[in-house]
Amino acid sequence: MSFPLRTALVSLSLALFACSSAGQYGYSRTYSPLDEEEDFLDGTRELDPVMVERAPQTWSKSRISVFGVVKERKQAPGGATDLTLSMRALEPRNLCDSMDEETCRVTISEREHAIVHAIVALKGGDDLGKHAVAPGSLVRVIGKLSQGVDEDGSYVLQTEYLRHWPRDYYVTTAERDSMRQ
Repeated sequence: MSFPLRTALVSLSLALFACSSAGQYGYSRTYSPLDEEEDFLDGTRELDPVMVERAPQTWSKSRISVFGVVKERKQAPGGATDLTLSMRALEPRNLCDSMDEETCRVTISEREHAIVHAIVALKGGDDLGKHAVAPGSLVRVIGKLSQGVDEDGSYVLQTEYLRHWPRDYYVTTAERDSMRQ
């Protein structure tokens, strides 16, 4: 193989490796939004229940993002699904089993900050099958707050975007002792 051809192939390989994504489940040292997720993030705010209480009109106009562990999944009107979420904070760095990014997992706080309901339209593997959204799954939902609250007093988010990690595809800060940052 000639030197220029070998150099070109090495350069191409490095470029492809540099462009590799963290994949659907975010196997990287820091959180990596998917391309579609990025489209929804412009102007989005992380839900702050205390601030919503103080300025509900302002928050009702904004697109809201929530990371939450599914506590309950039930049918909602119109064929939608009502997910009861244990709201969690996303950690700035993911925990990893080794120095290899393939061992890194999206990491959230072990502590619940609030309960939130997300009304979602589940499709494909998120709705049915081995990796369907179920209690113990982690989701990131982006949408708008509904008027009023659920019967349990929790805020309700009408979801425009959902990203899902099945149980065991993410970790909490409780696993910090057995994993690295």
